[in-house]
Amino acid sequence: MTTLDLSAIKPIPGFDCVAMKREIQAKIYEETKHMTPEERQERTRQVSKRFREEGERFRAERVAESQK
Repeated sequence: MTTLDLSAIKPIPGFDCVAMKREIQAKIYEETKHMTPEERQERTRQVSKRFREEGERFRAERVAESQK
């Protein structure tokens, strides 16, 4: 499947993407509402760093699996 081939992706019954998005936004708002702009920027840097690290780990695992 390529990034443009979405026909293989099946909907998940009962999953509401918009509700999930709103829940995540509300959680982030609660976590950051009393932060200064600098604190929010640092939080964003840390979250982005963790996301990149997880992506790199995932890619490394996929490469290792494909070489077996």
